[in-house]
Amino acid sequence: MMELCACVERELDKVLHKFLSYEQHCEQSLEELLCYVSQLRQELSSAALQGSPLSATLSLVMAQCCRKIKDTVQKLASDHKDIHSSVSRVGKAIDRNFDAELCSVVSDPVWESREKQQQQQILQMAIVEHLYQQGMLNVAEELSQESALNVDLDFKQPFLELNRILEALHEQDLCPALDWAISNRQRLLELNSSLEFKLHRLHFIRLLAGGPDKQLEALSYARHFQPFARLHQREIQVMMGSLVYLPLGIENSPYCHLLDARHWTEICETFTRDACALLGLSVESPLSVSFASGCVALPVLMNIKAVIEQRQCTGVWSHKDELPIEIELGMKCWYHSVFACPILRQQTTDSNPPIKLICGHVISRDALNKLINGGKLKCPYCPMEQNPADGKRIIF
Repeated sequence: MMELCACVERELDKVLHKFLSYEQHCEQSLEELLCYVSQLRQELSSAALQGSPLSATLSLVMAQCCRKIKDTVQKLASDHKDIHSSVSRVGKAIDRNFDAELCSVVSDPVWESREKQQQQQILQMAIVEHLYQQGMLNVAEELSQESALNVDLDFKQPFLELNRILEALHEQDLCPALDWAISNRQRLLELNSSLEFKLHRLHFIRLLAGGPDKQLEALSYARHFQPFARLHQREIQVMMGSLVYLPLGIENSPYCHLLDARHWTEICETFTRDACALLGLSVESPLSVSFASGCVALPVLMNIKAVIEQRQCTGVWSHKDELPIEIELGMKCWYHSVFACPILRQQTTDSNPPIKLICGHVISRDALNKLINGGKLKCPYCPMEQNPADGKRIIF
């Protein structure tokens, strides 16, 4: 996908380069032409004031001026046509590298069903949530008003707080994040989060960057590390050792890595991850996850669609609530446990859930129904006979 985008981007860069060259050439040509016409006008004005008739020389110059204007305009028009051909090549590159008809993998009835309005609201809500999570609060508010979505303040509040703190961190202001981490210390500890320690460490490093004048303040601030001494002893020792080199400058010492700017990027990522976990939010919005998954799945579905149409078996795939094949999205998109029945070797679903037998073994409901003989069920893994009704549905 990135290679295809790069091909289109190269064609686009060529067009932009031609536009810039044309703009510069056009301005220069018109400027020269204006200067030439202005000089000729002055000469004609001087001749008129003197009352002398138009000389043959001036007549020739006027003819040359008209010819030059015509030639310049034709040259600019010709160059402009060349740009049109370059723009059309961008369109051809898009058509060549991307399939224009993506809607063929989704049947129209999916969007024309009775639940169409509900589906649209769900999609609009996903877009609004994504905008809130990206910090585009004004755009999210505008979309909510235009689509008549009733977004509750309790829904918006976590995103508002999250973005307020992230904006402060981007400006290297640690105070809002520290206040938030301290007020949520117990809940962060339950998540095994090291966010508060990393914030204190970054504040300490900022004091180190201040040089010898900040040494006493840094030593005093080091008391904040006491609650984290057991889990972060090595890191605390490194920071304390750096104080020895403070008079010479940390940037010229073996501890210069402490001043690396990437620590600010890492603290933003750590805060986003831990805060989202604490607030019950996903680090990535559902919209971005769905979009990324679609980018992975779409090429496969397009190929399957072509094969189905080629073999004239269009009834195989009804489009709704199912896919013709399993598509691997990678570990990043694993959000819950998956159970496959060891008997039928099929993944369990809501209509075919996993059932726990009295003996402790787990099979799918379809497998259980197939194994019933004379109103009794014999476990396929152990000789225990049992009543099928004693099986209990389990949820992983």
